[in-house]
Amino acid sequence: MLFPKKVKFRKWHTMRKNPSKAGVATRGVSVNFGSFGLKALSPGRIKSNQIEAARKVISRTLGKTGKVWIRIFPDMPYTQKPAEVKMGKGKGDPQGYHAPVKAGRIIFEVDGVEEAVARESLRKAGTKLPIKTKTVARE
Repeated sequence: MLFPKKVKFRKWHTMRKNPSKAGVATRGVSVNFGSFGLKALSPGRIKSNQIEAARKVISRTLGKTGKVWIRIFPDMPYTQKPAEVKMGKGKGDPQGYHAPVKAGRIIFEVDGVEEAVARESLRKAGTKLPIKTKTVARE
């Protein structure tokens, strides 16, 4: 799974939870490396294990010929309090890392296979993610 080598601060601020105020992405919105990409249609937070599950599905579907690019990196820690702990008493311990994703962001790119295989692999990867996605081709 992906995670940063070292972080300056163990815990971050949680950021907004309202998806309507998340806005749309201005960076990473076009397919730059491969021929096809998986684009986020809704904002959300993607955990490192979800990125890894989607990457495994893509690489398994593409076979040995295809190449995969991961365009997001989970560098934001998320915390969780233990089970059956009362309210208050501070913030929980870091559990893992996630990547905040805005609508319009390209998450994965693939190349080296025909269009039908690429679209099917990206469709399968989109089912592993907690956001709505669509497959786009390079312009």
